[in-house]
Amino acid sequence: MDALIWIGALVSLIGLGGILYCIYLVRRAKKTAGDDDGILRDALQKVLPMNLGALFLSVIGLMMVVVGVLLG
Repeated sequence: MDALIWIGALVSLIGLGGILYCIYLVRRAKKTAGDDDGILRDALQKVLPMNLGALFLSVIGLMMVVVGVLLG
């Protein structure tokens, strides 16, 4: 079960990296959009699916770690 724990930790870290990348994209879009809400809204709509996917990866990784700890 050690392998499941380490694989889960890796998947969770990949998800965390994706979440941090989404934060970077939104901050960059906020700077470039200025006062225009339409540009910011379009940028957020593009980032949202990637953010949800990264969150999903992070949760799945944490679940793998918990299952590995419980079974090990």
